[in-house]
Amino acid sequence: MTAQGLIPALSAVFFALFLIVGVYIYAALLRQIHARPVIAEGPPVRTFGWPEAILAFFLSNFFLLTLTVASAEPPKMETEHLISSTIYVLGLVLALALFLLLRRFDLDALAGFSKIGFTRTLVTAAALILFAYPIIMLADVGTQHFLRNNPSPQAIVEMFVGSGTLEQRVLIIFLAVSIAPLAEEFIFRFFLYGVVRRYFGKAAALIVSALLFAAVHGHLPSFAPLFVLGSCLAIAYEWSGSILVPMTMHALFNSVTLIGLAFSSPSQP
Repeated sequence: MTAQGLIPALSAVFFALFLIVGVYIYAALLRQIHARPVIAEGPPVRTFGWPEAILAFFLSNFFLLTLTVASAEPPKMETEHLISSTIYVLGLVLALALFLLLRRFDLDALAGFSKIGFTRTLVTAAALILFAYPIIMLADVGTQHFLRNNPSPQAIVEMFVGSGTLEQRVLIIFLAVSIAPLAEEFIFRFFLYGVVRRYFGKAAALIVSALLFAAVHGHLPSFAPLFVLGSCLAIAYEWSGSILVPMTMHALFNSVTLIGLAFSSPSQP
């Protein structure tokens, strides 16, 4: 075998081993979650009720309705649209948090904000997102093979790659690394996952929250990879008991993605 043929072969072997390790780790996390006793240690934490279930139902339908309207005529992403969308999402998160506080929920205990320290959160999130990557990449490769063409990138990716100013790129990086992980994890993993888990169990909660998370991005070629990402984030949240872990994983994932885009060819975002 020549050197030109050896490198692709070694890359394929490395990816296969990386994929096996990733699948094994997440399967082990699922086994640990399943093996946990029903009665947790410590004082009971009040969980979601019917008001939250009703809110989650209408919120999910609102997301799907908005997605349907947007998919009919996808808008071209501009800076003003990005800022307005961010304000809208932050307003939604604040309204949801205020609703839960008025319902006298202990958000710290329920979301596990102070359950683990900063260093442990960062190390755990980095390890889990690292081993989620080969599974996400496999879903991406499968999607590209199924579509049999070169799919167009997401609107935000096109905006980042085609950005003509440093200020615009800095804005996208800030929103993608800080605001988006915080808002999306609070909505999809903490609230929607928590509500569905309360009434239908962990498996249904994982599937529903990951499906909504992937669908809301409104980009068919990214649906399967985003579904896998959402599933890994839900597993990390359930296993760690802290929403900070999937938030950090999400931030790291977006950071690596933007770094890759920044150093990639403009013709291949």
